[in-house]
Amino acid sequence: MDINIDFAAETDLPQLADLLSELFALESDFMPERDKQLRGLRAILNEPQLGKLFVLRVDGKVAGMANALITVSTAEGGKVLLLEDVIVSRAQRGGGLGRKLIEHVLDWARARGMTRVTLLADRDNTPALDFYRKLGFEPSAMRVLRKRFAGD
Repeated sequence: MDINIDFAAETDLPQLADLLSELFALESDFMPERDKQLRGLRAILNEPQLGKLFVLRVDGKVAGMANALITVSTAEGGKVLLLEDVIVSRAQRGGGLGRKLIEHVLDWARARGMTRVTLLADRDNTPALDFYRKLGFEPSAMRVLRKRFAGD
């Protein structure tokens, strides 16, 4: 099995949108809407200062992804990462590929001087929460709040 992790290209976007549909079907806060997912993916791809789309390939085929958004934390005094949209396709789960993908993103962030990586996971998704804890992520005392604007 040939495993490769690199940055997404325009030609990867349809497969990444497929993965996002699979992910959002698992999450209680989001619904798959392919046009919105493609629009968001293109925005990140076309504005690399916003972040990076990481693609996990197995034998040349897209098998997973992670969305690494770059922001600045005044608490940390520098750049930090918001890690979103982490998924390995159902067919490829359970073989350690998710760990390889996250470790790759963490190494990338650390090499660029980022001081923190934050991610969100459904509070009732025990397998995901256990997975992230094993990778060193800790619960936060912060609570997520959201405001949507009309038409969104």
